[in-house]
Amino acid sequence: MRQTFTDKRVFSWALYDWANSAFATTVLAGFFPAFFKDYWSAGTEVGTSTFQLGVSHSLASVLMVILAPVLGAIADAGVAKKRFLGFFTVLGIAMTATLYLIAQGDWFTALSVFVLANLGFSAANAFYDSLIVGVARQDELDLVSAYGYALGYLGGGLLFALNIAMVVWPSTFGFADAQQAVRVSFLCVAAWWLVFSIPLFLNVPEPGAKTGVGAGTAIRAGFRQLANTFQEIRKLRVVLLFLVAYWLYIDGVHTIIRMAVDYGMALGFNMSHLFTALLITQFVAFPAAVGFGILGSRIGAKAGILIAIGVYMLVTGWATFMDQVSEFYVLAVVIGLVQGGVQSLSRSLYARIIPANKSAEFFGFYNVLGKFAAVLGPLMVGFTSLATGSPQLSLFTIVILFALGGLLLYRVDEHAGARIAQELAKR
Repeated sequence: MRQTFTDKRVFSWALYDWANSAFATTVLAGFFPAFFKDYWSAGTEVGTSTFQLGVSHSLASVLMVILAPVLGAIADAGVAKKRFLGFFTVLGIAMTATLYLIAQGDWFTALSVFVLANLGFSAANAFYDSLIVGVARQDELDLVSAYGYALGYLGGGLLFALNIAMVVWPSTFGFADAQQAVRVSFLCVAAWWLVFSIPLFLNVPEPGAKTGVGAGTAIRAGFRQLANTFQEIRKLRVVLLFLVAYWLYIDGVHTIIRMAVDYGMALGFNMSHLFTALLITQFVAFPAAVGFGILGSRIGAKAGILIAIGVYMLVTGWATFMDQVSEFYVLAVVIGLVQGGVQSLSRSLYARIIPANKSAEFFGFYNVLGKFAAVLGPLMVGFTSLATGSPQLSLFTIVILFALGGLLLYRVDEHAGARIAQELAKR
């Protein structure tokens, strides 16, 4: 285990999670939802601003749904995973920095830039995830995947803690007020993401032999490969069943991550309490992700995911009756215990049941369903909130998705899937 964690390629790959998790924490889960309500969409009714935010998440996800499988096929055909990763990383970084420039009350521009930043973050993750097959052996996948998420939670949490301190004590950092501190935090995220991405591009190899094909050839080959994959997926029933299950249960995970602050604000909780709860989740998730990686290597990734889903169902149902900040803190701890586990073990289980030579394309499908689920979840929450005015009722709909996803996952035979994937990779 120690050699795995200190291997230069593994560490450089995992460090990208440390880099881009700053966006997931400070922007996606933390400051953007709050700043959008209080600054860019100030004066708008709560239900309406929740609806706007949900639609923006969904729009970014729809774009990801359209682009990811085709881009993945092209990347595999042209051996260009790192180039696509670099392009979307730069897009996410540039749009995140642009948030600093948007004026108060300009909610439309803020949402438009946020959609592009979110697209860059999500699309880059598809290619980042696919690189795991080039740095980890089959017996290391659970640990290496968990290692990435663990570093992500730690790195994202550390920068988020600094950003919160900037907002709480702006004069200490030389800012005029908390609003300026939040805007500078977006620049901090962009810089953090940029700097800590560099080791991956220097040290992580591009899986597969260099083909030297041109862009046009790669695009044509990519579309042919995409068509072939649709045909092959009929043989990979284990993959198909897993993807549908993942689509359902990860919807709940992503929706909770993206809408938690908005939910707490709707209940009237103070922003400092909400940000403290997010920090608790980050730092609890750091060791918990590693723990789930070890658990998955011993009892199987599927069993570990099912445990996490069960916990999510319980705490989500309980959260619908919550009305005290102390309960929000307890919720943050429990979610931190399972959040990294369900994400890391899902990634490693999927990597195990797909052909390694088509990892970018298959991870494109994986991220498509994850992001398509993020179309459904925020819209469910947003529309229910708009129609009923009840944040509790809107949250409860997520329990259904966890239950359905868990039932389908239970039927996935990961061992049969791994055997078929290895046979296809040899062709």
